[in-house]
Amino acid sequence: MIRILLADDQALVRGALAALLGLEPDLEVVAEIGAGDLVLPAVLEHRPDVALLDVEMPGLDGLSAAAQLREEAPRTRVLIVTTFGRPGFLRRALQAGVSGFVVKDTPAAELAEAVRRVHAGLRVVDPKLATDSLVAGESPLTQRETEVLRAARDGATVAVIASRLVLSEGTVRNHLSSAIGKTGATTRAEAVLTADANGWL
Repeated sequence: MIRILLADDQALVRGALAALLGLEPDLEVVAEIGAGDLVLPAVLEHRPDVALLDVEMPGLDGLSAAAQLREEAPRTRVLIVTTFGRPGFLRRALQAGVSGFVVKDTPAAELAEAVRRVHAGLRVVDPKLATDSLVAGESPLTQRETEVLRAARDGATVAVIASRLVLSEGTVRNHLSSAIGKTGATTRAEAVLTADANGWL
């Protein structure tokens, strides 16, 4: 029996996934949680073989939770199951040590098979997403430019971003300008949208 933990902030999605996977004779959902910061404690408590994580969750995103599991509970393999099939997310997920990455509209039988393959030590990646990731390439942004764009997501002023990141306003302007150039945008709002769409943030 393959023991599964489900982490998704949408209760309806969690319930549907649990019901579908529960129909498989060799799969058992042992825990369901709705926030990323609850993943590690739940894994340590329930010892699942495979953790199915969404990318965007409150508390901690799925990619950060996956990185935590790699460090603290390496025997639990991670399969990302998300609506956000963006090339940058796939690249970041693989860097975080996940074993698989599929989108939520994957048919139930394929998802169950993905769980089995990940449990067997194989890597499973949505083929279209893998192609898109190769075409898109790596993020052109430095770590600091990424942080500055993340802080600019809500339309914050340069002064507010500088305060949040403990940087000077001049440094923030320089990073924003560089990020705008690298994303081919004309404004920082456009740079945020472009970076977000590619999964770089």
